Amino acid sequence: MALHFEEAELAGRLAHAIQAMNAAGLDGLLMFRQESMYYLTGYDTFGFVFFQCLYLGSDGRLMLLTRAPDLRQAENTSVIKDIRIWVDRPDAQPARELKNVLAEIGCGGRRLGIEWEAYGLTARNGQRVAAALDGFCTLEDASELVTELRLIKSPAEIAYVRRAAELADDGLDEAVRLAKPGVSEGDILAAMQGAVFKGGGDYAGNEFIIGSGDDALLCRYKSGRRTLTADDQLNLEWAGAYRHYHAAMFRTIVLGKMPPRQQSMYDAAHDALLAVEDALRPGNTVGDAFAAHARVIDAAGMREHRMNACGYSMGTTFAPVWMDWPMLYADNPVEIEPGMVFFCHMIIFDSPAKLAMCLGETILTTAGAPERLSRQRLDLIHRA
Repeated sequence: MALHFEEAELAGRLAHAIQAMNAAGLDGLLMFRQESMYYLTGYDTFGFVFFQCLYLGSDGRLMLLTRAPDLRQAENTSVIKDIRIWVDRPDAQPARELKNVLAEIGCGGRRLGIEWEAYGLTARNGQRVAAALDGFCTLEDASELVTELRLIKSPAEIAYVRRAAELADDGLDEAVRLAKPGVSEGDILAAMQGAVFKGGGDYAGNEFIIGSGDDALLCRYKSGRRTLTADDQLNLEWAGAYRHYHAAMFRTIVLGKMPPRQQSMYDAAHDALLAVEDALRPGNTVGDAFAAHARVIDAAGMREHRMNACGYSMGTTFAPVWMDWPMLYADNPVEIEPGMVFFCHMIIFDSPAKLAMCLGETILTTAGAPERLSRQRLDLIHRA
C-alpha cells in the first residue's frame, strides 16, 4: 500500500474518531468528505466527485461504497478492506445500495452521524440518501466531527506542512525571478507550479491565484493571461502542497513607480500580519486574531478596503479549495492550541485607486509565540 502515514497513526486517528462518535451518542458515521476519508484511512482519490461513502462503525468497522475506478485506488492507498462497488447504469441508485449495505452490516435502527457538509455530496444525492435511509435509521448531522479532529496536527502531519512551506518558498523565488515588464503571467505560473512539482509536491486544492494591473484586485482565480508592463502590480496567492498538506502564501509585487498610497497599504498589511500572528497563542481565540487584524488596518484608515476574514486553518484538503476550518473572522470562539496551522492573509484592495496590497504566510501554533514556516522575508517586493 502507498500509505503516507504509519498504520499505527491511522489506527490512532480512527480510535479518536470512535471516541468522538461515542461522546455524541452515535453508532456509526457516514463520511462524504474526502478529507475525512484520507485523514482516517489514507484513501487518496478525486473520485468523491461521484457518489461514494465511507462508513465507520463504533466497533471500528470500515466499509467503502464507491465506483469501479476507485477500487484499486482504495486498495493501494488506504487501510480499507471492505470495498463495495456500485455499477454505472441509467437506473443506478447508489443511495439505495448504501442502505442495503448498511442493513447487511446491522445498522438498521441505529443512530448514524452523516457529513451533510461535503463537496462530495451534492444536494440531489443528499436528498436521495435522506429518502433511502428514512425510517431505516436515525441520521444526525456530524459534518464537523472529523474536521475538528484534524485541527491539531500530529508530528508526521507537521513534517508534511513544513515541506509544503518549503515548496511555497520555492514558488516565490521563481515569481520574483521572473516578475518584470514583458513577462507573461503564464510564464510565472508555470515556473511557480513547476517548482512545487520538481520538489515532489502535489497539485494544490485550488488554482494558484494570479492577477496584474486591475486584476490584481481579484482574490479568485480567473482564466486569461496578461503580460506585465513597466508600471504594474502583480498579486499572487499560492500554496505548496505535499501529500495533500498545504502551506499558502500571499504577495503583491510592485513594478516600476509605486504610488505613496500603495506603500501605506503595505505598511498596514505588514503591521496587521504581525499583530495577527502574535495573537495566535494559547489562551486566545481565532476571533481574537481577527480583531488584531481589524484593529491595525482600521487605525490606518483602511476599514472599507479590508476583508471580513483574515485567514483560515490549513491541512489536508482536496479540490475545490485548500481552505480549512476554522476561519479567522470576528468573534469566532475556537480556542487556539499548540499544533494548529493557519494561513494568515492581509488583503487590502483600494478599488477607487485601483491599488492592491496583500501579504500572507502560514504559521504553526506552539505553547507560546507561533512559528513562521516560511524562510522568505516579509519585505515589500518592489522592482523599480
